[in-house]
Amino acid sequence: MASRTPRRPASEAVPAASAPRPAGAEPESGGRASADAASEIALLGEGDIGAAELTRRLADNIRTLRKARGYSLDDMARRSGVSRASLSQVETAKTNPTIAILWKIAAGLEVPFSALLGADKTERVSVLRRPDQRVLRSADGQLESRPLTPAGTLGGVEVYELRLAPRAVHSSEPHAPGTGESVTVLVGQLRLRVAEEVHDLSAGDTASFAADVPHSYENPGRTHTLVHNVIVYQR
Repeated sequence: MASRTPRRPASEAVPAASAPRPAGAEPESGGRASADAASEIALLGEGDIGAAELTRRLADNIRTLRKARGYSLDDMARRSGVSRASLSQVETAKTNPTIAILWKIAAGLEVPFSALLGADKTERVSVLRRPDQRVLRSADGQLESRPLTPAGTLGGVEVYELRLAPRAVHSSEPHAPGTGESVTVLVGQLRLRVAEEVHDLSAGDTASFAADVPHSYENPGRTHTLVHNVIVYQR
């Protein structure tokens, strides 16, 4: 079985008409409260990959993975906790899905998160150029996550660069049993909460922990925090 992906908080998909905003942009009128928006992450392409193209790739990859496993949309709804209607919209590229929705879909398919972005051709050396990196950014611009490993190249391991704005907080539900994480602070400060434990980390500090309990990342400082986050799935 492919490595299992962590489960994230439930959230409905965002309509495609609600295009992702640049970091720091003001929310549109009639949008969700900022607390909700902070937990929803829109997909933003950089370089040659735009948000619309990335949404289409996700739709194709998710549909292909689901059919390869013989799952109907109803099966996937039961397995992932995402409604059948939302799944259908995601697979037809009619929505710009949030990261919460994508984590739940990956969990239902029992694949790493990166599999939804599409597995690159496996070679002896896989190079991920800066213009090809697919950025995940919160709707309010407070959190940016950049995958640093080409999809499908390191079985069961994913590496991300996390950038948190001042005072930003990002919470995570427990991942699948056996999932581990390691975070290294490159710039700034990080307040790491793992279950009941709280650890304040500075540049150069590293923390490794079992990620199958609730955990969160907080930037308590007045400047941006930059972190390398390694996720290791149970195989």
